[in-house]
Amino acid sequence: MRARARKFAHILERLGLAMAGAGSGLFVAVHVGSSVSALTSQAFLLVMMLGGAVGFYLGIDTPQLAFHPTNGGSTRKIDAAELLSAVGTFLATLVAFFSVGVIVLRSEPDIGWTAAIMVGWVLGIAMQIVAGTIARLRA
Repeated sequence: MRARARKFAHILERLGLAMAGAGSGLFVAVHVGSSVSALTSQAFLLVMMLGGAVGFYLGIDTPQLAFHPTNGGSTRKIDAAELLSAVGTFLATLVAFFSVGVIVLRSEPDIGWTAAIMVGWVLGIAMQIVAGTIARLRA
């Protein structure tokens, strides 16, 4: 019974992370779409939300490497999946936070800032997806 409850809690947590990613993607898409008229379609909103959902689902709470390697190897290796997950999560949430700020304050930043937000979002989500894939392939 405990195993089922634990598994259910983990699935619920992962779905919550996916929804947070989708919401963040929606905020970035609304900001970018309001600045770049070519990106005002519902398809763009959906792609951004799906990217956020997949990125946050895979890239947060990745299985970590053991601190003490079993084969006697070096303990100084950097865990690439953990680093990519951390940087990707920080970058994606940072640009989502900026997007919400721009929307709430009704600001109209320069197109360069909007492009930087879009690039930051894509890089952050890509890092999360790669990190989650690496961590799950080695587990």
